[in-house]
Amino acid sequence: MVSAAPAVAAPELVANGTFTNGTAPWWNSANTAVAVDAGRLRVNVTGGTANPWDAMVAQNDIPLVAGKSYTLSFDASASAPVTAVTTVQLANAPYTNTLNAAVSLSTTSKRFSFPFTSSLGTPAGQVSFQLGRNTGFSFFLDNVSLTEQSASGPVEMTNGFYTDPNSNPASWVRNNAGDSRAGRIQSSIASKPMARWIGGWSGDVRAAVSQYVAAADAADKLPVLVAYNIPGRDACGGHSGGGAGSEAEYRTWISAVAAGIGDRPAAVIIEPDSLGDFACMDAAAIQARNRMLTYATEQLRNQAPNTWAYLDAGNAGWVPAGTMAARLRDAGVGNIRGFAVNVSNYYPTGQSATYAASVNASLGGGAKWVIDVSRNGNGANGEWCNPAGRKIGVAPQLGGDNGTEMLLWVKIPGDSDGPCGIAPGTPAGQFSPDLAIRLIDGT
Repeated sequence: MVSAAPAVAAPELVANGTFTNGTAPWWNSANTAVAVDAGRLRVNVTGGTANPWDAMVAQNDIPLVAGKSYTLSFDASASAPVTAVTTVQLANAPYTNTLNAAVSLSTTSKRFSFPFTSSLGTPAGQVSFQLGRNTGFSFFLDNVSLTEQSASGPVEMTNGFYTDPNSNPASWVRNNAGDSRAGRIQSSIASKPMARWIGGWSGDVRAAVSQYVAAADAADKLPVLVAYNIPGRDACGGHSGGGAGSEAEYRTWISAVAAGIGDRPAAVIIEPDSLGDFACMDAAAIQARNRMLTYATEQLRNQAPNTWAYLDAGNAGWVPAGTMAARLRDAGVGNIRGFAVNVSNYYPTGQSATYAASVNASLGGGAKWVIDVSRNGNGANGEWCNPAGRKIGVAPQLGGDNGTEMLLWVKIPGDSDGPCGIAPGTPAGQFSPDLAIRLIDGT
């Protein structure tokens, strides 16, 4: 695989991260005592505190730019196994954090690294290590570094999008070579890059994702995946209901997805429709969904550092932009690259980009977005389930209107939305050559 050339080293945003000049400008709160011990910071922590932030060591005056990607790294250990919390946050009320990560410490020093995209734009950021809510122990810290990540990312690490040789259209063409429609479906759909949807049908999901991403990596191409397994999926009575059986099961599943990607380049769309169908959910279900989506963003951030992940943000005709921005914020969009719009829908690219720009403005302007253009060539007619007269959109590409980052084929053209519309006998997710031809012709 060909990687981008190394960038010039980014400026270090943490001062005295090696503690060679004593402890300043690091400061410590009550319930702690600090000293430099054998070239590292030792923090003696009083036990019996109620909250992690009741015992802290931190550094203020960290400049952060909204939308920029950073990596916080450090070496840490403890005199006994404990869990701590590290944050990058505002140094004053309301102490909004853009990174909040649990750290499992042992007596052996370990290197920790947390990439994140800042949701904050401020000269008054703070890097903190929150050590409370433990019995008394000593915390050891060294080689603390906070730098802006290089701009390369998965796009510059690869050379174009990956074309799935086993997509539903490609498999149909391979198995029906004598069909008169096969040539047209191959040239117009199956030969184009499109997303691989990952769900409960994927079996050992870590192995499945790893195999797919490895194949793309070997071809020096960027794979696009869709994580689609949230419990209570398609809550408003659509045809794609299902998902994991519980919150715990989902957490295990999405963690395995992130682990399967690892440090290879990828783009991931997180849980289509999951922030659009709140009208069919009660408050407890919404809170649980936000917990799961936030966990998904954290897992992709922490385990897949070369992945650009995008929370699904519905479409231009569903949820008002300001409302969707609030939902994205509650679901952890600040942990990842941004959001996706128009997944499995038909709104024109320009209308989708205008909507996405409004969502981004309500978020404060720091997010990136992608648009699903797989079936929007003729725009929308107000129907969503296999409507007639729709058409495939432009080929997947980088860039787009109003600052759009990528135009993608997220929904697979020819895959049914359910037994409805012009495919009343075709279940959701099943490929139909008749649907594919009608999308090619726009009929």
